[in-house]
Amino acid sequence: MAQRTDLLLPILKGQPVIPVLLIDKASDAVPLARALAAGGLPAIEITLRTPAALEAIRAVADEVPEAIVGAGTILNARQYDEAAKAGSRFIVSPGTTREIREAASGSDVPLLPAAITPSEIMTMREEGYTYLKFFPAEQAGGAAFLKALSSPLAGTFFCPTGGIGLGNAKTYLALPNVVCVGGSWVAPKELVEAGEWAKITALASEASKLSA
Repeated sequence: MAQRTDLLLPILKGQPVIPVLLIDKASDAVPLARALAAGGLPAIEITLRTPAALEAIRAVADEVPEAIVGAGTILNARQYDEAAKAGSRFIVSPGTTREIREAASGSDVPLLPAAITPSEIMTMREEGYTYLKFFPAEQAGGAAFLKALSSPLAGTFFCPTGGIGLGNAKTYLALPNVVCVGGSWVAPKELVEAGEWAKITALASEASKLSA
């Protein structure tokens, strides 16, 4: 079992910030994805935390060719399969289980699983996973914790998510073991509900220019 880095890496390395989206209305998905892509953030993660999530993923996959839509908060094999069938180009899980790893091994859709502790990370390395989500980042020790892991666990790279915003994203991106960050600040709920797509494009453009 090994991670499909050939499919995953172009997504993770293609932009410094991957928007993590909670979509309440599927009708918002297409204009939101277009707004983010126009701002330089074509890869987006739509979390399966709402009843509208799968429909939203399907709509973006069908109607926004410039976007790279992924599914987040995948908790089991059934959700993995549903998200893949809806058109997800990558899958993100908040942790890892054997069931999810087996689902990934039987799918062409790559998995970005989460791990926090050194033991979890070492276990995932044994399974062939060198690119991991680090969640919840701020609550689990933040950039200082990730920096401490960079030497003893060299060759493992992370996309930290959770509590990351414009104010601290650069701190994470400066770390040698961080490939990108995930965040929701580029698509605030109030702007999505108001249909303020131009403002979201502006936030995405600002985020797309972030670097160490």
